[in-house]
Amino acid sequence: MTDAATDLYTPLFSQLFLPAWERLRGRDTLAILRSLLASQWWSTDELRAHQETDLRALLHQAHQHVPAYRRRIDDAGVDPATMRLADLSRLPLLTREAVREEAASFVSTAGGPMLTKSTSGTTGTPFRFQYSARSEIYRQAVKLRGYGWAGAIPGKRTLHYWGPPAVAPAGWKARKVAMDRALRRELYLDCARQGPDDLERTVAVLRKFQPQVLVGFTQGTVELARYINERGRRDWPALRVVCGAERLFPHDRPVLEAAFSEPGGVFETYGCREFMLMASECPAHAGLHTSMENLIVEIVDGNGRPVGPGETGQVAVTDLHNPGMPLVRYLTGDLAQRLADGDQRCACGRGLARIAGLEGRQSDLLYGHDGRRVPGLIINALFAAQGGRVRQFQLLQRKDRSLLLKVAPQAPVPPGGVPMATIDADTQAMLEDVKRKVQSYFGALPLTVEVCADIPVLPSGKRRYVVVER
Repeated sequence: MTDAATDLYTPLFSQLFLPAWERLRGRDTLAILRSLLASQWWSTDELRAHQETDLRALLHQAHQHVPAYRRRIDDAGVDPATMRLADLSRLPLLTREAVREEAASFVSTAGGPMLTKSTSGTTGTPFRFQYSARSEIYRQAVKLRGYGWAGAIPGKRTLHYWGPPAVAPAGWKARKVAMDRALRRELYLDCARQGPDDLERTVAVLRKFQPQVLVGFTQGTVELARYINERGRRDWPALRVVCGAERLFPHDRPVLEAAFSEPGGVFETYGCREFMLMASECPAHAGLHTSMENLIVEIVDGNGRPVGPGETGQVAVTDLHNPGMPLVRYLTGDLAQRLADGDQRCACGRGLARIAGLEGRQSDLLYGHDGRRVPGLIINALFAAQGGRVRQFQLLQRKDRSLLLKVAPQAPVPPGGVPMATIDADTQAMLEDVKRKVQSYFGALPLTVEVCADIPVLPSGKRRYVVVER
């Protein structure tokens, strides 16, 4: 693939400005990045041996200095000094609620520099957590490597089509952020604003800024791509697209490629606030490589045991470089599929284990008329089968368990929506088929289909596919 608008600034920034900036901040991010660029070519067994060493060190510190983990490790009968990766399943899974209930007992008494963040709270109450400054450096290095596989190199003109910040910086912090972004040639736009005028302004920014890389919330970026394709707005060369924060469906790739890139130019990533980048897609586009040197990413069943190849399970993550507030076997709330050949070396040559990608969220669990559980990812699968005929969809289950299925088809729909009986015959037949299939999972529960022009995103910039009133 040819790279758009290669210039002299990118190597100047990457080789001069960025190293100087990291030295000024007293961070060895680039040294860690160099080690990650070397270790990615190790065998999977070598990488797991490396994880095992770091896991022992983490659990040793946790047992000594973190009251909550002293209890957990002792109750599990695990000796940190002889810990093996195979023993990890002996430790209990950790939920967000468990940490929230006794947060102080999960913080190390050894002290040290710490950072504090919180989740957006899009699926419930926001969760405040802490992590060691050392973990932040590893996170930044992992991001540089993962984004680098997509050609997103520091210094390239990068448009971030991202959600709004939880708290906008002010004063000198705002000026510092503005200077940093200017040096990096990064521009941020709010993907939560997606009215026709907003999308047209974004197109104007694309033409003026001429980014070489687009980093965006997946579905917000897909919506922008549809707008561009439907109106023939593209008049720029191919750029690299890095998707994150939401699932990338197979039928989304050609839409993004047509609007921004070319075949092979769209890359999926998987991360969360608690750990940042956890897995990234390489140019082979055969699953997502997990960040093994920084995290242990497990796909487990309800008992905490690894699921089989090709099966879907809960994502449990251990941060190997956060002794300040260890999160060991922490359930992210996401569901992912274990890649059938995830332990085999990727065609790219990297030994990093792979997952198939994000499937949905554990909180998206729905209920049938007889109390049976219905995973929300089934709704995703039903609409994925419709290809490009549906732009947006959302299933709402109310407290009384009745269902409202909102669908924004590709066919034009006036603002405010229309009765299902008034849309064109092909779209109506498609929705009737989807309705029958959805109903088959929920039995006698009332199900209403609402045909609408648009399904609003959340204030965070994300769009929920499944909403369950608890």
